[in-house]
Amino acid sequence: MSAPVMTSNRPYLLRAMHAWISDNGLTPYLLVDAVAVGVRVPPGVVKDGRVVLNVAARAVAQFEVGNESVDFLARFGGVSHTVHVPIPAVRAIYAQENGQGMMFSAEDSPTTEPPSPASAPDPASKRPRLRVVK
Repeated sequence: MSAPVMTSNRPYLLRAMHAWISDNGLTPYLLVDAVAVGVRVPPGVVKDGRVVLNVAARAVAQFEVGNESVDFLARFGGVSHTVHVPIPAVRAIYAQENGQGMMFSAEDSPTTEPPSPASAPDPASKRPRLRVVK
C-alpha cells in the first residue's frame, strides 16, 4: 500500500510564521527569489536576484497566502503595485527586528533561466543567507 501524495507544507508554514511574528508585535519580512518563474515585483526593488518584502499589515493591503502564491498590494516609491510570489519562490520569512523565522530550500523553485554549467556557482555559495535590511 503506497502512502498518499501530500501537498506542500510551505504555505501552511508561511501562514503560521506570519501570524506568529505579527502576534508578537514584530515585522514579518519575506525573502523572495525574484528570478523564479511567476514572481511579479517592481524590477527596481530586485537586488542580486532577490527581494526582501515587508509584509506587515501596516505595509500591505489585501495580503493573502494561498496554497499556490502570496499576493498583496504594496507601495514602492509611493506607487502602489500588485505583488505576486509563487510559494516555491519564498526563501524565508522572518522578523525584521530579531531575525527569528524560517528558511526554505531552493530545490523546488524553478528559475526563469537555468544556470549554465560554466556559470554554476560552487556549492558553498548556495548556502542560504539572511541579511538584516533596515
